Amino acid sequence: MPQLELTPDRTALVAIDLQKGVTSIATEPRSPREVVAATVRIADALRAKGGLVVWVRVAFSGDGGDALKPILDAPSGFSGARPADWTDLVPELGVQARDLVVTKKQWGAFTGTELDLQLRRRGIDTILLTGIATCYGVESTARFAYELGYQQVFIEDALACRTAAGHAHCLNNVLARIGRIRSGAETLAALV
Repeated sequence: MPQLELTPDRTALVAIDLQKGVTSIATEPRSPREVVAATVRIADALRAKGGLVVWVRVAFSGDGGDALKPILDAPSGFSGARPADWTDLVPELGVQARDLVVTKKQWGAFTGTELDLQLRRRGIDTILLTGIATCYGVESTARFAYELGYQQVFIEDALACRTAAGHAHCLNNVLARIGRIRSGAETLAALV
């Protein structure tokens, strides 16, 4: 396993779906609260070293007209009206004025957003991915980041999924093939 070295001013934390509606769902192998706390530690350290923090949330228009509507064999589990604050980022994140907030309309954070443009304009070539859910929003974002040529680090203890099995499968069979999986402690140590 290669040693992790990060250049903070060319690195961005991209945190997926740490919003009230998503963090209200039970996750494994850690709780949403644990994912948020681990992400905040990385965000604070990266900001202090001059890196970029990006908060990604999923939100739709009031009429839902901009939401995808595929025919599904296994519905997502989200149905009916969502609370008014469903899309709000959780306050524990401590979003700052210099952070970017990206709103997506699907699982991945690149399609239909300015994420790639904003990262490239800032000279970012490496992204640290955290969030919920490992095998949905994080994986979809990671696949596009890989195809766009970004180096990626998946912070394992700042990720969770609906099931521990889904989380492990995604880490071992997908994410390990398109980036590096490291702990929060290893990532913090690499921010020199």
